[in-house]
Amino acid sequence: MVIGGTRVHYRRHNMYNTKSNKVKTVKTPGGRLVVQYRKKLSKGPMTPASLGSKPIPGIKHLRTMERKRARHRELTVSRAYGGVLTHDLVRERIIRAFLIEEQKIVKRVLKAQGKKRR
Repeated sequence: MVIGGTRVHYRRHNMYNTKSNKVKTVKTPGGRLVVQYRKKLSKGPMTPASLGSKPIPGIKHLRTMERKRARHRELTVSRAYGGVLTHDLVRERIIRAFLIEEQKIVKRVLKAQGKKRR
């Protein structure tokens, strides 16, 4: 494998430049060039697919085992639906619920007015 004009050896069996075999060349204190294997990056948590699959801000992008070892505060946001929905989706839900309740009240008032007229 050639990086920056100098040849370095892979340290593992896989010799192809695949997604799982990404490396970084590093110079050791002894002056040798060696490769360090890079980990794959996680896309991070997303909102549910039915709501648009947007990334959730404020939450670390961790891989499965790292996520299991992580602290609770790294996995959530201190808010209703924190770590599951984004702030704008929560806001939308609150507004929708409020408007539905208002609509029910209006229907009740109109029904009561209709009874009074009869």
